[in-house]
Amino acid sequence: MSPDDPRSALPAGAPSSERQIVQAACPHDCPDTCAMHVTVEHQVGRRVAVRVAGDPSHPPTRGSLCTKVSRYLERTYHPDRLLTPMRRIGKKGSGDFEPFSWDEALEEIARRLGAIAERDPQAIVPYSYAGTMGLVQGEAMAQRFFNKLGASRLDRTICASAGGEALHYTLGARIGTDLEQFENSRQIIFWGTNAVVSNLHLWSRAQEAKRRGARLIAIDPYRSLTAEHCHEHIALLPGTDGALALGIMHVLIREGWLDRDYIERYTLGFAALAERALGYDPQRVGAICGIGAGTVERLAHAYWHVRPTAIRLNYGMQRARGGGNAVRAIACLPALAGHWRHAAGGLLLSSSGAFEVDHAALTRPELLAGRTPRTINMSAIGDALLHAQPPIEALIVYNSNPVAVAPQSRQVAEGFAREDLFTVVLEHFLTDTADYADIVLPATTQLEHLDVHYAYGHLYMVANNPAIDPLGQSLPNSEIFRRIARRMGFVDECFRETDDQIAAKAFVRCGASPYDWERVRRNGWQRLDLPASYAPFATGNFPTPSGRCEFSSARLAQMGMDPVPDYLAPYEGPGSAPELARRFPLAIISPPARNFLNSTFVNVQSLRQTEGEPRLDIHPQDALVRGIADGDHVEVFNDRGAFRLRARVSDRPRQGVVVALSIWWKKLAADGKNANEVTHQRLTDLGRAATFYDCLVQVRRVPETG
Repeated sequence: MSPDDPRSALPAGAPSSERQIVQAACPHDCPDTCAMHVTVEHQVGRRVAVRVAGDPSHPPTRGSLCTKVSRYLERTYHPDRLLTPMRRIGKKGSGDFEPFSWDEALEEIARRLGAIAERDPQAIVPYSYAGTMGLVQGEAMAQRFFNKLGASRLDRTICASAGGEALHYTLGARIGTDLEQFENSRQIIFWGTNAVVSNLHLWSRAQEAKRRGARLIAIDPYRSLTAEHCHEHIALLPGTDGALALGIMHVLIREGWLDRDYIERYTLGFAALAERALGYDPQRVGAICGIGAGTVERLAHAYWHVRPTAIRLNYGMQRARGGGNAVRAIACLPALAGHWRHAAGGLLLSSSGAFEVDHAALTRPELLAGRTPRTINMSAIGDALLHAQPPIEALIVYNSNPVAVAPQSRQVAEGFAREDLFTVVLEHFLTDTADYADIVLPATTQLEHLDVHYAYGHLYMVANNPAIDPLGQSLPNSEIFRRIARRMGFVDECFRETDDQIAAKAFVRCGASPYDWERVRRNGWQRLDLPASYAPFATGNFPTPSGRCEFSSARLAQMGMDPVPDYLAPYEGPGSAPELARRFPLAIISPPARNFLNSTFVNVQSLRQTEGEPRLDIHPQDALVRGIADGDHVEVFNDRGAFRLRARVSDRPRQGVVVALSIWWKKLAADGKNANEVTHQRLTDLGRAATFYDCLVQVRRVPETG
């Protein structure tokens, strides 16, 4: 590597005339949204980041970062970092590119998008998600561009929309228990969440609660690291969470374990919910969930008698056909039992609704000029690329890696491989998706640009100040879209706004106080102006049309949907698809690996070495009947596809369930495939979301190769 290459500046031992600490924010799709301190040295006329650490003064972060983000310098200064625009010179998917100039790249993009837009701008589709959670580098300038163009809209459903809509129709918004109150809980139920991996700072609060005598319960088909450290682990079958919630309700109602005053004052539709729940006795629920009826009884008893109880709900359990209804059912529990009365009780799925983001100021919907473009669902992008009418002719991908992360991956790759599809990818590396691009544009990392963040796991705005100059020719997402807009002749004033000006418009207010971007930027973070002991629904005040927790939703009824939560069996299961289950008797889930964040960090060598290789956790009984021993190579397959990995025989998964910790880049797996080879594109009941954990497979041992 040349000494002039900016990536050679990583070592911290070089002579330094000055060190400074820059206030920054972790940009990743995680509820913790950590405040960071980036230590910068001034070396030979440039700034070099030499250390990344958690901000000790930020109450959610408290000075600690997860293993992944603590290696952020390895990612920023990675030897494979893209530093110049690239154009494809080989077959799509080959990853064969050559560098060319920004001027050439912008000219070709403007020319090709312009020609398509003249025919039908809806043939152009953006594809993005939460590669950064920042409000500036996420969607602000990008959506301005696509609104002006009149491009198709993207329904961003791949992660959280089922649970989000469920909260919308039940509680009124994505609002819940304050992270900082969990240490005061007497009981915490981790429902479908592995907090050790995906919510580290809430886990530390739970550990404090445990030291004070709190009881911890995990509900998960897999004995995760979190479940391993709880007092009780309830290993239900995937996709049956809604039935368990209704079973708990059944016992509460049968025994009269109800906060009748809270129900009367602050809820709507109790009679209809009670009628529904009474059909889910513990025996029926035990059979559905694959657990004993006594477990349902015991859980209901604990939920009523231990106060306050907080539920930490996460998105894994909503990735099945009935995921929205399941979240609705669970979200009814704190109101039934009165746990919302306590700041340390209730439920947390997301806190994002506490932030008043000014989406109109950021994305400028008036640029649509009255047009209503079609909507493409990102969770079904494989089908859309192959069958949408009118056809998708151009795809602009940023903040996402769909070839690795989207369901039914073989179909997704087939769609990306179309020679008549013009694809532009904004990226840091040549990912699985970038390999299929016609043009790849080098984007900055979080250390190189400005941004402002809200959180979905706490109540703090967090500022990100650029710590170093952009490496090579990389540019922020915002600047890339500014330049494409300018090259296409878009002269609206909003395309000239700076990142700083955009950040200053990000929020309507800061809780009860005005939003002051300069203050947030200067201090690094700011808590919303809410009470220190924040109990959002202690006296009702639900932001629903009725102002109550809606056990029965008139809005759902008006759309022809069941207004009361119910259990919907998975698409793929013994009860709903018996013939399929005979051929493919194992349910598969693919929760996050500890050292990856979705598909981010998979190419950081130190983290990948820690993770080892793709592995399938399989119960000893399931392994025995298939002649599989620990360490064998196995193939996981169904009618949609197959992938190979090494078996790890363990009682961590319950019998009948296999677990492939994910999401590996396909190009970094031995067979070039990952778990999304076997997932499907059917959608959830609410939110039109992906159903990654509603999937049946078979597993067989394969001979060693080579």
